[in-house]
This record gives sequence, structure tokens and C-alpha cells, in this order.
Amino acid sequence: MNYARQLQAFLSGLVTTEARVAATVVLTLAAVVTAIVLAPRVVTAAHRTVKYLVFSHERVPVDPPEFDWKLPVTALVRTFQLAVFIATGLAVLVVWGFVDLALAAVTVMASWIPLLVRGLLTIGVVGGTLAGIDMLDTAIEQYAEESDQLNQHQQGIVFRVLQVAVLLGAGIAALSVWGIGLGNLLVGAGFLGIVVGTAARSTIGSLIAGFVLMFARPFEIGDWVEINDDEGIITDITIINTRMRNADGEEVVIPNDNVANATVTNRTSLERLRLSVDVGVDYDADVERAEAIIEEVLGDVKHVLSNPTPQVVPKSLGDSAVVLECRFWIDHPSAAKRAMTTAAVVREVKQALEENGVKIPFPQRELTGRGESGGFQVAQGEAGAARPPAEGIEQSNGQ
Repeated sequence: MNYARQLQAFLSGLVTTEARVAATVVLTLAAVVTAIVLAPRVVTAAHRTVKYLVFSHERVPVDPPEFDWKLPVTALVRTFQLAVFIATGLAVLVVWGFVDLALAAVTVMASWIPLLVRGLLTIGVVGGTLAGIDMLDTAIEQYAEESDQLNQHQQGIVFRVLQVAVLLGAGIAALSVWGIGLGNLLVGAGFLGIVVGTAARSTIGSLIAGFVLMFARPFEIGDWVEINDDEGIITDITIINTRMRNADGEEVVIPNDNVANATVTNRTSLERLRLSVDVGVDYDADVERAEAIIEEVLGDVKHVLSNPTPQVVPKSLGDSAVVLECRFWIDHPSAAKRAMTTAAVVREVKQALEENGVKIPFPQRELTGRGESGGFQVAQGEAGAARPPAEGIEQSNGQ
């Protein structure tokens, strides 16, 4: 303050026109040199210093072009230059004896200082928020690359959630800078939340279920899964729903809350799948020989794994046959591969059993004609002559 008063007394002491003109020229030249020469150098040096101090760490590499918009050098230089010219203008007013006008200008500008400070703080909050979001994105990306805990889908969701949290914090900070009370806003937000929550219960349930699925990870994009009665390949997992493509090429969209409450069968999580085909052989056939024939055939079918070894076990005694269950494994399972392998097993097993004389029976029925109802007639010969029915006659297939 003493220096300012001494400067004011010195400038007010210039009473001659020549002294005032000389002082004006000196002040103007000093302002021009400071604004044009010194201001860009000072701001650029500060820019480099801040950039080095904040982003010199190896884990957060930032290219220079990406940082320029976060610290607007040109805007800071122009602000510095404006301040220099305003101060020079006030000094010139004092030199020419307009002290009251200069004081009035200072008073007006002083009243603007709180608004200016709030504005600068708000700009700082916005710039810091943008810089923080960018650093957050880089950190999450690096973590995902170094660890297998996050896939691409989870990485995007985590970033969006943290981004919303950062923006919410920045909004609260900006409101606090301008002295806006958060109490009324929180009350209004509470009522709004009740209304929105009531109107969008299913959507909010799907949203919460989406986060549960993200961390539980029962399946990932590309997995072949069965969700209740729907089966297909997972094509997309969003916060709200899960999309899959079934064997018919149709896209099935399932809300995440339904997925979270459903029984999920993931057929690709272990990279292999066991299939089974039932084959019936005649009761007169040698069951052990039929098992050996089928096991040998299964080992030669394309896509059937040799380890685990295919198995053939008696399953049940059917109406017309002994049912053998053929168990075999495929790797990298898919709906198409399952269908092709099953079809190949059916073809090869049927051909092998026929070549080895093992009969695959078909269902048989006994027909009985009641005498009191007249029985039934069976066509005989080429002419189709009918034979009279006989009481109590019995006919069966193959006899």
C-alpha cells in the first residue's frame, strides 16, 4: 500500500503538460513491452512448468497437443495483456489529474472482482474436471491392459460410471462456488428420484442387474449360452439388456433383470462340450459287440475328441430295443458344430451297425381281431383277393 500511495503521489505531482505526456509515453511503452514481450513468455514458461510437474510421471503419458486445450495459453496471455492495459489506463488517468475517475473505475472493478474470481474458479473446475476425466480414462485403459480383470465391455462401463461421479462432483463444486444452496436441490432431487423410480422400476432393476452381471461375469460377448428357453451367441451386453443371436439368425433382446433371475447355461466357458446320441439295438443282438462297434466309429468321426474318450453305455430297456447312449466331446462348441457332429455320428453309427449285421429295430405292434366284431381282412396276392376273417385271429409285424 505504501508503494501504491508513493506512486500515486508521484504521478499526481506531474503538473506540467510535458511531464504528463512523457509519463504517458513511458507508461504506454512499458505496457506494450510487458503485454507483447513479457506476457507470452511468462505464460508459456508457466505452461511448461505445470505440464512438467503434473504429467511427467511415466504411467500417465500425455502428448503435448492433447494438453494445450486443457491449459489455454492464448486465453491466459490475453487476460494478462488486458490486466496490463487496464492498469496502464488507470495510471494515465492519475497522471492527467483524473484521480476521482480512476478511483471510481477501481471501485467498479473491485465490485466485479468476486464475480471474476467465481468465474475463474468455475473455469478452473471445468478444466480440472476435463483433465481428470482424461487421466481417468488413461488410467483405466492401462489397468485393463496390464490385468485380465476387466474386459472391453467392463472397461467402458467402469469409465462411464466414474465419469458420471466426477461430473457430479464438479457440478456440486461449481454450485458451491456461486453460493447456490444444495439443500433445496437435494430435496427436489429426492422427490424427482421417487417419481422417476416409481415410473421406471423395470429400467432401474435392469440397470442394477447390469452392474451385477458386469462383476459376476457369467458370460462374455461371443459365448454360446442358454438363458431359460433362449439359446444363442451373446452379441452385446449393455447396462439395460443383453443381446444374443440364435441359430435362426434372429436377435433376441433380454432385459438384464430377467437374465439375473434366470438359469444361465454357458456352453463355451470350458471350451468343450459333451454331447450324447441314443441308439437302439435289437434284443437278440450282442450288446457288448454293439458297444465296441459304436466306440470304434465314434473315434473316427470328425470333431469328436479322443480325450476324453467317447463312451457307449446301456441306458435303458425300451419297448423294441436296448437303448445305448453314445457320449462324446467336442471342443470350441457352437450350435452349428453341435448339429454337424451329431448328424455325422448318427450317419456313421447307422452305417457301421448295418455293415456288422446289428439290427436297429423299429417299433412293432400286435393286431388282434375280435370274433364277435367280424375280425378284419388282409389282402392276398396280386389280385387283392380277400380272405374271410377267422375268429380270434392274431397278426403281428414280421410274422
